[in-house]
Amino acid sequence: MVTALCVMLSVLTSCGNGNAPKGYKTTDGGLYYRFHTNNGGETPTMGDLIDVTLACSVNDTTPIMQPGSNLMRMMEPTYYTDIMEGIALMHKGDSVSFIVNIDSTFRYGFGYNELPAEFTSTDVMRFDVKLNDFYPESEYVNKMVESVKNKYPDETERAYAEMQQYFAMNGIAASPTASGLYYVMTEEGNGEMPEKGDNVKVHYTGKLLDGTVFDSSIERGEPIEVPIGMGYVIPGWDEGIMLMSKGEKGVLYIPYYLAYGPNGAAPVIPPFANLIFEVELIDF
Repeated sequence: MVTALCVMLSVLTSCGNGNAPKGYKTTDGGLYYRFHTNNGGETPTMGDLIDVTLACSVNDTTPIMQPGSNLMRMMEPTYYTDIMEGIALMHKGDSVSFIVNIDSTFRYGFGYNELPAEFTSTDVMRFDVKLNDFYPESEYVNKMVESVKNKYPDETERAYAEMQQYFAMNGIAASPTASGLYYVMTEEGNGEMPEKGDNVKVHYTGKLLDGTVFDSSIERGEPIEVPIGMGYVIPGWDEGIMLMSKGEKGVLYIPYYLAYGPNGAAPVIPPFANLIFEVELIDF
């Protein structure tokens, strides 16, 4: 039986013999890759912050993603021919091309329900990637915050002023952490605090500064359970929940760059939105 990947690559090579396209090698997960620059040295590990320049095209004619620098967390591959498997092979300064499965990439990489009508499963999708640099996981939030603040200085100043105005109008005394997060305890816990990777159970209500509620586990009647400190939630949560102890209640005041950033989260969280979370750390 001819696989979808073999069909996709049929214009490049005969896949019946299992060979990669000319000039390409194959990872264990089926990702095709070709180094243009291979500097050697250390490679990123899971959790690292990676600075990559990405471009993507289909059939070398249709651009899907124009070249641009991106900061992201190095993660385990989550779908067939996920380029994360290939980036794990790269060194600082390396440039590599990846041929991926177009169906799984659109569905799981880009979040489409199905392949766009203008493409077919036989089309060849290629990513061109340069690994500019990578940093230890401990620097993840600092580098991300620095990048966003430098890119949006006016919006950052405006967001800071809005937060200070909110504190003044509501009589809130709060000091920021090094990242810019504010936390105010409202009810003490038992003193036992979660560690990175612990699965925490949290009740919460999320609001905009104008009081608009955009999400609430209390309204749903079921707390959220998630590993903390691992990038599964927004950075303000990863940091804030780890400041709490079991049974503690409090309020997180999260600047936009530790929340949903310059894009927001449509349709309820606008771009550059500071957020308020009333939280209770039930257990971990």
